[in-house]
Amino acid sequence: MTIRPIREVGDPVLRTPADEVRSFDRDLAALVRDLLETVDHPGRAGLAATQIGVGLRAFSYNIDGVIGHVVNPRIVELSEETQDGDEGCLSVPGIWAPTVRAMHAVVEGVDVKGQPVRVEGSGLMARCLQHEVDHLDGKLFLDRLTGEARKSALRALRDR
Repeated sequence: MTIRPIREVGDPVLRTPADEVRSFDRDLAALVRDLLETVDHPGRAGLAATQIGVGLRAFSYNIDGVIGHVVNPRIVELSEETQDGDEGCLSVPGIWAPTVRAMHAVVEGVDVKGQPVRVEGSGLMARCLQHEVDHLDGKLFLDRLTGEARKSALRALRDR
C-alpha cells in the first residue's frame, strides 16, 4: 500500500495546470493506485494528482464509502442551484471556509484503461468533483473565496 505525501500550499505544482493523460500504461496504473490508496482514509473526500506532485489530469474520490477515480476529467454540467458550506483541503491543512459551489455536478472523463466514465452527484459529491477539477486547473478553494471569508482564510494561512 502506497500512501503518498500531500503537497501543501506554496508548492508550485498546486498552481500549475495539469497535463492531459496520453499514455494509459503501467505508470498511469501506479498513479491511480496511489491516488486511490491515499484518499482511502477518514476525512479525505478527494485527491488530485497535483496534490501528490504529479502534473497529470487525474483524481480520486471517497464520498460516503464510494471510492473511484477519473482521468482527464472535465465538468460537463453544473446546476444553477448552489451550496455554500465550509470547505477545506488536504493541501491547505487546518483552514476551512464557506465556499460557494454548484449543488449538482457532472464530470466526464475516462478510467485507468481509457474507458469512458461519468460521475455525478449532489451535495458533498458535487463539491468534491468541482474541488478536484479546480486542482487540476491549478486553482485552490481559497481562490473561490470572497469578502470576509477570503480575508479570514488568508489571515489564518499567513499566521500558521
